[in-house]
Amino acid sequence: MLLNAAGATFPYPIYSKWFDVYHTAHSNIQINYQSIGSGGGIRQLQGGTVDFGASDMPLTDEQIAGFKVKILHFPTVLGAVVPTYNVSGVSTDLNFTQKALAGIYLGTITKWNDPEIAKANPGAKLPGDDIVVVHRSEGSGTSFIWTDFLSKVSDDWKNKVGKGASVNWPVGLGGKGNEGVTGLVKQTPGSIGYVELIYALQNNIPFGKVQNAAGKFVKADLAGVTAAAAGAANAMPDDFRVSITNSPGAAAYPISSFTWLLIPSQISDPAKRDAIKGFLTWMLADGQGYNEGLSYAKLPKPVVDKEKKAIAMIQ
Repeated sequence: MLLNAAGATFPYPIYSKWFDVYHTAHSNIQINYQSIGSGGGIRQLQGGTVDFGASDMPLTDEQIAGFKVKILHFPTVLGAVVPTYNVSGVSTDLNFTQKALAGIYLGTITKWNDPEIAKANPGAKLPGDDIVVVHRSEGSGTSFIWTDFLSKVSDDWKNKVGKGASVNWPVGLGGKGNEGVTGLVKQTPGSIGYVELIYALQNNIPFGKVQNAAGKFVKADLAGVTAAAAGAANAMPDDFRVSITNSPGAAAYPISSFTWLLIPSQISDPAKRDAIKGFLTWMLADGQGYNEGLSYAKLPKPVVDKEKKAIAMIQ
């Protein structure tokens, strides 16, 4: 039994691990996942070329209305998007104010020694080099998380650019996938980009602390992501569509997000339907044990309990 799926690159490291482990335990079920970005996964699901999709942004009401069958959202893990950079002579963790990140991506902050960056980093020797902005080139859930955060912390960003999987970037170079952005930042002096935490860790590239809603500079880690989800865990809507960027709380990492599998509520092939339901059940139990080794936070228990009940909605 082969299941085809496509979408987000943000959770790709954990998904490839899960699908591999699951296949080892259930040799008759193989899940083929294409890490092409959330936008591509949604399009393939709409086109019927995959059995399920994956996205770091919940579908909008308008997108949901465009499907022939109801699409269910299943949160899988929690992750963080981090600002990663390549600045000559800077080896310490840089602090980024909310204003600095918005200004850099708007193109109004153009030098590494700009006062907005310098004031948050009193000990750093910041060069006067131009900032080279790197963003995603394709429709991306990681971009959605990043722009969702910027829209909450900057009225200028909200009014001029807004949030979305694809936006009209005011400045910068495009890289394909979290992999492409990571590669561009590594090879481009003076650059800054945004990637899912595991990509920064695996590639051993620096990433900065980000000012949260409480005014604290927080470096992304499992505890900060878990803290960001704490408020949403008990107030999770029935359809699981929720944003947790810029969450309140001194310990919360502000660019955190759930990521979702998008599963059709009606699957005509009973064998495929049972295989998908079996995988979801495993993912919510044993699967969660693999998250932290790959720098994703486990789902909060109230969310897992709610999802276990939602599996019954797949007919």
